[in-house]
Amino acid sequence: MSSQAWINLAYLVAAMLFIVAFKLLSSPRTAVRGNYLGAAGMALAILAACFEPRLQEALAVRGIWPLVMLFLAGGLGAAIGATMALRYPMTGMPQMVALLNGFGGAASAFVAAAEIWSAQDPVAWSQFAIATAATGLIGAVTFWGSLVAFGKLEELPQFKKAWTDPNRHWINLGLALAAVLLFAGVCARPESVFLYVLLVLVGSLLGVTLTLPIGGADMPVVICLLNSYSGLAAAAAGFVIDNSVLVIAGSLVGASGLILTAIMCQAMNRSLVGVLFGGLGTTAVVSGDDVYAGKIKSASSEEIAMVLEGADRVVIVPGYGLAVAQAQHAVRELADALEKRGTTVEYAIHPVAGRMPGHMNVLLAEADIAYDKLREMDDINPTFPETDVAIVIGANDVVNPAARTDPKSPIAGMPILDVDKARTVVVVKRSLSPGFAGIPNPLFAADNTLMYFADGKKAILDLTAALGKS
Repeated sequence: MSSQAWINLAYLVAAMLFIVAFKLLSSPRTAVRGNYLGAAGMALAILAACFEPRLQEALAVRGIWPLVMLFLAGGLGAAIGATMALRYPMTGMPQMVALLNGFGGAASAFVAAAEIWSAQDPVAWSQFAIATAATGLIGAVTFWGSLVAFGKLEELPQFKKAWTDPNRHWINLGLALAAVLLFAGVCARPESVFLYVLLVLVGSLLGVTLTLPIGGADMPVVICLLNSYSGLAAAAAGFVIDNSVLVIAGSLVGASGLILTAIMCQAMNRSLVGVLFGGLGTTAVVSGDDVYAGKIKSASSEEIAMVLEGADRVVIVPGYGLAVAQAQHAVRELADALEKRGTTVEYAIHPVAGRMPGHMNVLLAEADIAYDKLREMDDINPTFPETDVAIVIGANDVVNPAARTDPKSPIAGMPILDVDKARTVVVVKRSLSPGFAGIPNPLFAADNTLMYFADGKKAILDLTAALGKS
């Protein structure tokens, strides 16, 4: 077999590892093994790429410096990635995912730029020209859109408020038209670095202006979409450098991101067009005075412990507040204390609870909570009328009954967890502040609701201690 045949075989094995990894990542029980296989596939693909004829030609001309630079860049990237992964808190995983999506898009755009710079007489409207234009545009939109998403998720002051300029759609339309014209220009003159740079600049502006108007409530969908964009950019870059494994890997990421985007839209009862151009959470915050006035019943840990004493079934509903408070281990201790008393404890998981798909699953898995106790929304909703106590920790919009009862609500029609149907609802929250959608929650003022105002972790620890004394 020739050296190229061995390289192609390595790429084929790497692609198979990627496919198996995606399959294993679909289940929490096998996700870790899937992650290892995916990493092994990528390592094999990188190793095989080191033997590509183009790199060998570069080594022949420039000596070992290309290989030295490759390993130096890889080592630096590995060090930065490991540091970020170890130091960034679990609550910051959505932001981390947004950044990684952006870096993927930027890397693809740089690959296309390097190819344009070094290409010898590229042919107009060829695979190279079209793929280069697509890589630059998608990569730029992904990178800057991901940076804006990071700012929103990190709640940086300059990104906290959604961009609601009434002319934003016209601005986006103008930028999109300019991008289409520049895309055609790069395809017609692929040797022009200037046109490519202009395309990337316009794509960067478009990534910012498309993401700025999107409210925080739609961020789970946006993360999935940006993930898909990064995959599409990588696949296009694979066509630019004629690398089959990059096309396969990018296509897998792009397709999975689109599928997950569709699932998230369905879970929120939102259309993708509504997410991109509507902006849930971009309206002004509605006052909760009329909803809450004189109806809020605050309770202490001792009072709630007395309620839990006689409960046969308790359902815990985690939300982003649980992630912020890092209360997952405290929740596990409370569940253990309840189960010792003979109480059945389960967890209700909303598809978009937190700030990214699977956010709550990851947090609870970190506390070694058995996966079979985590029940999806459609599965657990019919059981809430038979639930003695539902404990909501840091969740807001995903338990807001206005989605079911108020057709004028911004979240009307969004599937929610029907916790209001439980016999008693305990809401652990710092204050009555609204969720991402910016609207009051009638659940807090319901007759069967007790509000427990405190930090999530401290509240659960105090509740566990009070339960132990009773």
